[in-house]
Amino acid sequence: GPAIGQALGPLGINMAEFCKQFNEASENLYEKGTPVGVKLSAFSDRTFKFDVRSPPTSYLILKAAGMEKGPAQPSPERASGYITPEAVYEIAKMKQKDEMRWHLPLEGVAKSVVGTARSMGVRVREAQDDADAEEEKK
Repeated sequence: GPAIGQALGPLGINMAEFCKQFNEASENLYEKGTPVGVKLSAFSDRTFKFDVRSPPTSYLILKAAGMEKGPAQPSPERASGYITPEAVYEIAKMKQKDEMRWHLPLEGVAKSVVGTARSMGVRVREAQDDADAEEEKK
């Protein structure tokens, strides 16, 4: 897109080559259309190196909760969605693979995922609690 061209142009990087390499590197990682982070290193000889990172935690939480987008103003009293502890574990495993988190214990990464979910108005609960939640809404 235009944002890529504006970012790569001043660095002297061949945009078509970057896109080709990026598509090859990311096609088997995530579903098409999933936002991912990229760390790009541009060198003075106009070559480059990049690392594809995991999708944003907020995106993964919304997807696990089956939500299109989060609430405009999350309420600490009222949950806008729910995810299971298993979903938290899967998201934490995915995030732990990122360059800056490989050394962190999985439990610490999972707590970070729960904190992000809470700030978005998404609560963590067991799947069998769905009946209880329906009662809560009434």
